[in-house]
Amino acid sequence: MKIVKSLMPYIVIVIVVILIRSFIVTPVKVNGSSMYPTLDGGEIMFLNKLAKLKRFDIVVLQIDRENEDLIKRIIGLPGEKVKILNNKIYINDEVLEDKYGFGETNDMDEITLADDEYLVLGDNRKISLDSRVFGAVKEDAIKGTADFVMYPFKNFGKVE
Repeated sequence: MKIVKSLMPYIVIVIVVILIRSFIVTPVKVNGSSMYPTLDGGEIMFLNKLAKLKRFDIVVLQIDRENEDLIKRIIGLPGEKVKILNNKIYINDEVLEDKYGFGETNDMDEITLADDEYLVLGDNRKISLDSRVFGAVKEDAIKGTADFVMYPFKNFGKVE
């Protein structure tokens, strides 16, 4: 009984860490260069599982055809009409001011997003596997937002 009592603070700490990591925030690693120049491959970020999703958020998602997490940027929101034409993104027939796109953005036919769908693009538009390839992303496929780099330490901090 004395041993259990002395171990109790450590048990509580382990349980709290597991709960925080499972339901609130967890580390995620950037793979590849589809988010260049905003993010570099190998960076480790915090994944916020509780954030409300909005346009231009960097999100972590998983699509059926891939087992690994993808990191992309939200461009289109539920209910919007989105198309890409001549390197311009149109949301509900108006040009979106996109300061994040790097490289040429290939054309995409207009789609209307359902009430639970988002359109996501990588910042490195020329090489990114994103909604232009796999279509709109259901909200439940999005694990959360990632806007804080914790490693490498030279890049430590919030990113847009």
